[in-house]
Amino acid sequence: MSQKRQAPRRSSLLLVVMFSAFVAAFELGPDLLQYIEDEYGAAARARLQNWERLHDIADSATIRRQIQLVNSFFNRTPFLSDLEHWNQEDYWATPVEMLATNGADCEDFSIAKYLTLRSLGVPDDQLRIVYVKALELNQAHMVVAWYPTPDADPLILDNLINQIKRASQRTDLEPVYSFNGEGLWRISGSRTKRSGTAEQLRHWRSLQERLIDILK
Repeated sequence: MSQKRQAPRRSSLLLVVMFSAFVAAFELGPDLLQYIEDEYGAAARARLQNWERLHDIADSATIRRQIQLVNSFFNRTPFLSDLEHWNQEDYWATPVEMLATNGADCEDFSIAKYLTLRSLGVPDDQLRIVYVKALELNQAHMVVAWYPTPDADPLILDNLINQIKRASQRTDLEPVYSFNGEGLWRISGSRTKRSGTAEQLRHWRSLQERLIDILK
């Protein structure tokens, strides 16, 4: 799948509907798998089929087991910066693009984990993609947070470490904002304030448009 391919413009409502359909019904059709093999080789197709098998294995597991399986699966992907991978400063890849090209940066890891957990039935209000500052690296970073209850200390899925720890244990991360399919929140210290929807994020809108292309 080429990052240069552009989906036609659609209304925000249609994007939400199609995006919800993708996460609700995980399916990689034979045409898509054949296209990936033709473009990227048999190993790329195998990675996508392994993703399907992960989904089958995790489908009946508890949510805690699901987050462990999903985190471990995607963390095996080699890290590549957007500049070396896509020749762009900032590109949010779909999970299909990530697995087909066998490379990802922190946004791609987080998006793939979030979408896979959603497709497994984890409620959206329990998940947040969180934009943080990685203090030890002194750079922007992105992780996934799972809230078993609304006021819980969430568990953090991160490509920097394989161990899933609670947010209170990740003193190396400073949250800036978070989002999911339902909203966007700004974070300042211990205060979190709803500030709109994820549709305000340009890269998120672009990602959803490419997901629509996958569903065609």
